[in-house]
Amino acid sequence: MSQLEELQKRRTFGIVSHPDAGKTTLTEKLLLFGGAIQTAGAVKSNKIKKHATSDFMEIERQRGISVATSVMAFPYRDLQINILDTPGHKDFAEDTFRTLTAVDSVIVVIDVAKGVEEQTEKLVEVCRMRHTPVIVFINKLDREGKDAFDLLDEVETKLNLRVTPLSWPIGMGQSFQGVYSLYEKKFIHFRPHGKQDSEETVAIDRVEDQRLTDIVGQRPHKQFLEELHTIQGVYPDFNRTDYLSGKICPVFYGSAVNNFGVRELLDCFVEIAPTPLARETEERMVEPDEPKMSGFVFKIHANMDPKHRDRIAFFRICSGVFERNKNYYHVRLQRNLKFSNPTSFMAARKEVVDEAYPGDVVGLFDSGNFKIGDTLSEGESLHFKGIPRFSPEIFRFVNNTDPSKFKQFAKGLDQLMDEGVAQMFVKLDSQRKIIGVVGALQFDVIQYRMEHEYGAACSYDPIQLHKACWVVCEDLKKLDEFINRRKKDLARDKDGKLVFLAESAWTLKLVQENFPEIQFFTSSEH
Repeated sequence: MSQLEELQKRRTFGIVSHPDAGKTTLTEKLLLFGGAIQTAGAVKSNKIKKHATSDFMEIERQRGISVATSVMAFPYRDLQINILDTPGHKDFAEDTFRTLTAVDSVIVVIDVAKGVEEQTEKLVEVCRMRHTPVIVFINKLDREGKDAFDLLDEVETKLNLRVTPLSWPIGMGQSFQGVYSLYEKKFIHFRPHGKQDSEETVAIDRVEDQRLTDIVGQRPHKQFLEELHTIQGVYPDFNRTDYLSGKICPVFYGSAVNNFGVRELLDCFVEIAPTPLARETEERMVEPDEPKMSGFVFKIHANMDPKHRDRIAFFRICSGVFERNKNYYHVRLQRNLKFSNPTSFMAARKEVVDEAYPGDVVGLFDSGNFKIGDTLSEGESLHFKGIPRFSPEIFRFVNNTDPSKFKQFAKGLDQLMDEGVAQMFVKLDSQRKIIGVVGALQFDVIQYRMEHEYGAACSYDPIQLHKACWVVCEDLKKLDEFINRRKKDLARDKDGKLVFLAESAWTLKLVQENFPEIQFFTSSEH
């Protein structure tokens, strides 16, 4: 099959939401429909020993949250679907932001009772900045929740998205009867506590059809017709071009835990979602149908298989065809690398692949060659944009509590920092190591993984810091003067770049005034 045909088959998307909106459950149901798994896991159930397929780290199983991005690929209707399931918890937002650089579209999951929550707003803002096409799935319709119209208003005002419903619920909670698909013109009858195949689908060309009255009852049918009239008057008709440019956002209703409304979402998604999109580099735009291979690393994960101390770089292919055992140019290291075992993912399960195409994410076994944002190409020097490291918000000194495990401690910290779990700064004056994170929960993850994956124990000491700023100055004399005078506030990051550790916003402002030649950046991509 030609590269162009393979390109047309790819759909690569991320699933994002606030914690507990049902994102991981929805991922599992999509995998069930794709035949990728036979039984769904239970993320939070202690009675069931199976766990969500996409939550493979031990700490995720214990806490019932996703703390790392999972990649899952499966075939569906002659297409290749690539799902990136992201952490919903705000403490792992940076991992999610980076993952959004590797997707072509996004499904946002919203809890019908809670509506649009804070973390959802932040993630959708990133999608809007990149003009990523968004579909909204309003979940848990089998529970009592907010009015369907109120939810649409909330999505429009809080997420700044123009919505167009492509399905509509009849009833909610105890009185939930099912969903009418405006896209496919059919009614899907809800059977509570039913199995996957127990939903009953009725093709209905006319919404006034008597069969619908017979199924749902006269009053609910009448109310549905009134609501439908309002929808047609208020919301724009669905237009794929507007969806692909991010101007409108289709909305679906359902209940992922009951496998309800998920198939309709998936069937519509594979028809309307974009094939792999062009990607911006500092040098030029990279088109997916170009003959030469290029792509970037957006995530690194150590010890996906605890039995083997492996490190895997998640590599998104942007153009050409990635081939096993072929030499590719590592732009930052300026040398060629060859990969004998590139893998495709089914969460923690991996399979060796001979070829991969734009839109695919492959795992590359890494012995320390990769950092987040690295590019591989067929010789061209490209730097993909939009994969920065952000200034952390919480800081602590990190200590090795067992001096006999110095090597394990150093290796563990080194690898976890490469993954982008957190950032490490080494102070110029004392050489003490400081870890900076976006959310406090990351400290627990680091401590847990250091002990269980590297056999090293660490502890933390408090430090009062407001912000870490990367420092740049073209005048080397002025830079030396700055380093000599502010040495106690300076550190080096993992790449050796100079970083100013500001104790407070006032300190930062004062230093900026005293040293006007020095530039301060809150992102490493400047």
